[in-house]
Amino acid sequence: MIEFKNVSKVYPGNQVAAKNINLKFNDGEFICFIGSSGSGKTTCMRMINRMNEITTGEILIDGVNIQDMDPVDLRRQVGYVIQQIGLLPHMTVYENIVLVPKLLKWDEDKLRPIAENLIKKVDLPVSYLDKYPSELSGGQQQRIGVIRALAADQDIILMDEPFGALDPITRDALQKLVKRLQREMGKTIVFVSHDMDEALNLADRIVIMGKGKVVQFDTPENILKNPANEYVEGLLGEDKLNEAKASYETVDKIMLKNPVSMTSDRSTYDALAMMRKKRVDTIFVVDKEGHLLGKVGMFDFQQYGRQIKSLEEVYDDVYAIRKDTIIRNAISDIYNADIKNLPVVDDEHRLIGLVTRAAVVDTIYMNLWGDDEEEEEEEVFEEDNLAELIQEASRDASEDDESGDVSD
Repeated sequence: MIEFKNVSKVYPGNQVAAKNINLKFNDGEFICFIGSSGSGKTTCMRMINRMNEITTGEILIDGVNIQDMDPVDLRRQVGYVIQQIGLLPHMTVYENIVLVPKLLKWDEDKLRPIAENLIKKVDLPVSYLDKYPSELSGGQQQRIGVIRALAADQDIILMDEPFGALDPITRDALQKLVKRLQREMGKTIVFVSHDMDEALNLADRIVIMGKGKVVQFDTPENILKNPANEYVEGLLGEDKLNEAKASYETVDKIMLKNPVSMTSDRSTYDALAMMRKKRVDTIFVVDKEGHLLGKVGMFDFQQYGRQIKSLEEVYDDVYAIRKDTIIRNAISDIYNADIKNLPVVDDEHRLIGLVTRAAVVDTIYMNLWGDDEEEEEEEVFEEDNLAELIQEASRDASEDDESGDVSD
């Protein structure tokens, strides 16, 4: 655990870089410092390993004041990744990775297996250990920089805008990689960024700095929902705030009520007849009190032919979400699981609604284009007409653009 207690940093000439900082980071958290240039974010991170010395106050690591620790020993216990990567060009990739363990006088026999294991974790071949940094791409060098910080198995990793100089595709891939490694290895990462999207995607909690002070310290969700002031709103941007307004509402705002369902004592014949009548391809199976049990789809009946079965015999398990699930998470579930819709249940697991892909498209449409200037007659879209809806949305946007062009 890392704790800042009334920490300040003042440079000569009474230049205040950080003032009365009070923060507490838990073990295994991913923390992002973000703020405008000169806000104090990098100063705060660099005080953790005493690359910037504290003027007043205390920083504790697991209850120990870092001022009581030898600064060289402290830095060997804390991993560090910088934007310029910092690989030593005259050393091989292997020698770069095991640099800190060697300084700590680890047994030489352990070093090669450690390096091989780590380079596999970042999806690079073991043969790259014998290459020199100049033989690797920028993204590959950055991966080596990340695992070098992990090689000595430090619990805390500091990252100073490590991906700022990379192209967007490489940057996105490395962000996902670092987040995966952090979760797998249980490390505490303190990350400085100037990119709000990066902070929102990576962090468990975000420290927003302004003029050397902590302006807001909270989860990405709470910062989006309740920005502390206009400064935070400016960092987020209007588009991000509008997206949050919709995405962080709960699914009961967009779900279809009374989805087609049938009790488990009914038959496959009854279910197929209901599907035909309601023009749906799935029916949810409930008990007599309305508790969701599972689902049956139209293709489930083919194996039985004209043989009639009880729905209790044939229904499959179904993934359901609670009515207080935020829309953002429901969209993620539909996308990642590649499913058509999500049943919604109440606190007693009774079926109360359905989040469809059409509802998700409506939400995305509103985030991208907002309300149309002129009210249009309300239209109802079937679940399987998503492509048509997306095409129509694109046409509408194109017509609104005087140039007639829509950027991808």
